Amino acid sequence: METVMIRLRMSNADANYGGNLVDGARIMQLFGDVATELLIRRDGDEGLFVAYDSVEFTAPVYAGDFIEASGRIVSEGKTSRKMTFEAYKVIRPCPDISDSAAEVLEKPILVCMAGGTCVVPSDRQRNNNQSGE
Repeated sequence: METVMIRLRMSNADANYGGNLVDGARIMQLFGDVATELLIRRDGDEGLFVAYDSVEFTAPVYAGDFIEASGRIVSEGKTSRKMTFEAYKVIRPCPDISDSAAEVLEKPILVCMAGGTCVVPSDRQRNNNQSGE
């Protein structure tokens, strides 16, 4: 099935903790945006996110980091869409070099993975394409 990816730079406004640490809820918000796009592409409707089955934060995210969040539909029922998500840090600032230095990470760092379920009521599904492509 189709994968959707968004890339976003974390800003100082996203940093809620000491050391410019970004709240994990910000990553969850990105997953919600990915889920919304997946549902629009699949069903022509934004649907509703009803539950996360699992969430695992694996590395810290800081203001200035560029994060790629992706997800895909892994199974579906008549109205439910089960999805998996991953977020990777792909660029990080290098303040020890200068205040504007940054580096593209040779190997992106997995910062979070999750699984969840969304629902699109039958009467709201406008696309007949069952494969999601």
